[in-house]
Amino acid sequence: MSGEKPHILLVEDEMHLARGITFNLEQEGYLISHVESGEEALEKVRMEKFDLIILDVMLPGIGGFEVCQKIRALDSRVPVLMLTARSAESDRISGLAAGADDYLIKPFNLKEFLLRVSGMLRRSAWYRPEPVEEGYRFGDNEVFLLSYRARTRQGEIDLTDLEVRMLSLFFHREAEAIPRGEILESVWGYATDAETRTLDNFIVRLRKYFEPEPSRPVFFQTVRGVGYRFSRKPAAPSAQQSDQSDQSDQSDRSDQSD
Repeated sequence: MSGEKPHILLVEDEMHLARGITFNLEQEGYLISHVESGEEALEKVRMEKFDLIILDVMLPGIGGFEVCQKIRALDSRVPVLMLTARSAESDRISGLAAGADDYLIKPFNLKEFLLRVSGMLRRSAWYRPEPVEEGYRFGDNEVFLLSYRARTRQGEIDLTDLEVRMLSLFFHREAEAIPRGEILESVWGYATDAETRTLDNFIVRLRKYFEPEPSRPVFFQTVRGVGYRFSRKPAAPSAQQSDQSDQSDQSDRSDQSD
């Protein structure tokens, strides 16, 4: 956390409760990300690092206990506080067995809730070593997602938030052909046919940063009729890739005047 606002993921499908929790936590100086389902929570944990996760038990789709188990498989150290209206001891035991660090029954006292949150964050910081960021290497490139920077054969560059989101998605799903709509949804939060050109131009930008020959991409490959694929092992560029890259490059240059 080292000087930055602690980042908390709130997983709660009751909107009135989520708004209240978010407001009070933000008043305490925390940065809050809110999702309403277990599926969204797991996607967030795959994409970002959190200092604490507040997880409701009763969720649509994947239940809180299963979500907690999956979170533990992704990040064994992040503290998890489970919230539930269930007061049975067996439920509390199930939550702790799933990997939760603490368990609070609804309705709860706000002051107690805030004290538990601050206590969990404090204890987590005691045993969490200062992170030494490890770069993601491919070719002659090294990307540091946490500090929004990269080293390339052109030198060191600063990355934007959207560039980091897109790179994170590609790195987590290396060698997988990711549909255009899914990339737009994950990076921008929406997916429409009208925005595919925006995505294409972003891919052109990444190729300019990281490809030995941007017009003949070997890392960020177009998958015709689907979307894009990233692989840290260079693929042989095809003529089709080259043609598509040139077309995208031309559209990107025309956009520079916007």
